[in-house]
Amino acid sequence: MTSDIEPAVSFRDAVKRFGPVRAVDGLDLAVASGETVALLGRNGAGKSTTISLLLGLTEPDAGDVRLFGAPPERAVLAGRVGAMLQDARAVPRVTVRELVGFVARRYPAPMPLARALELAGIAELAGRRVDRLSGGQVQRVRFALALAGNPALLVLDEPTSALDVEARQAFWASMRGYARRGHTVLFSTHHLEEADAHADRILVIDHGRIVADGTGEQLKRSVGGGLVAFDLAGRPARGLDRLPGVRSLEVRGDRARLRTDDPDATVIALAGMGAIRGLEVAPASLEDAFLTLTSSVTEAA
Repeated sequence: MTSDIEPAVSFRDAVKRFGPVRAVDGLDLAVASGETVALLGRNGAGKSTTISLLLGLTEPDAGDVRLFGAPPERAVLAGRVGAMLQDARAVPRVTVRELVGFVARRYPAPMPLARALELAGIAELAGRRVDRLSGGQVQRVRFALALAGNPALLVLDEPTSALDVEARQAFWASMRGYARRGHTVLFSTHHLEEADAHADRILVIDHGRIVADGTGEQLKRSVGGGLVAFDLAGRPARGLDRLPGVRSLEVRGDRARLRTDDPDATVIALAGMGAIRGLEVAPASLEDAFLTLTSSVTEAA
C-alpha cells in the first residue's frame, strides 16, 4: 500500500469504553483495498465492538475510524460497504427475491439481483418466504443482503456459524470469487482453519488491542514449537510432560500428543526412551499461535 492511497479501513488510536471497560483500547490498524483480512479474538476480546465502530453503528470515545478516507456513515450510505451481522432476524411474509430486491433498491448502484442471489447460492430459493427457511439458508440470505449494494468493502461477522460443511465450502468459494474482483473483505470467525485458508492477513485482537498482525504462516512461525505425537503401545504416559521442551500433554486412547517449544529436544528424549512408534512431528498450528498470543496478553494484564 502506498502512502498516497487511502486504505479501505483505517483505525487510528480508537477507543471505546463501556463504563470502566475499554472494549477497544487505542486500536490502530489499516486494511488496504483488495485485501481479505480475518479478525480473530476470544469472546469479549473486542471484535464485535471493532466491527460496530467500523460500520458507524457506534462512535469512538477517542481516536478516529475511516472507511475509504471518509466517516463510516458516509461510506455505508453510498453503498460502498456491505455487512453480514450475527444478530439480523428474518423478515416475515416476504420472499427472498422481494427482500434482497428491496434492499438493493436502497443503494445508488446495486448489484443485479440475479447476481447477488447466485453469489450467495440461493437462486433456487428466490420464491421462498424468508421466515420459512432453515438457519443455514437464512445465513445465505444475509450474505445476499450484504452483497446487494455491490459494495467495495464486505464485512462478515461469523459468516459460517449456521452452515454445514458443504455450505461453508460453497460460501468461501463465493467469497473468494468476490474478492478476486478487487473487493476488500474483512471477516471475523471462530473457525481458525477458515482464517488460515481464506485470509491474506490475520489480525489477532485481545483486550481491545491488536496483539498480532500477519499471514497465517507468519503467526505460526512467531510462536515456534510444534506437536510431537506417538503411540504409547501400552507404555504409561506418566512423566512425559516433564520431557525437554514439553509444555502440555494430551492422551487420546493409546496415542500421546505433546505440545513442545523444542520438538528436536523432545524427539531426542523420546528416542532415548524407545518411544518412537508412530512418531509424528508437526509445526505449530494457527490454534497454537492464537492460544499463545492471547494467553500471554491475559497473563500480563
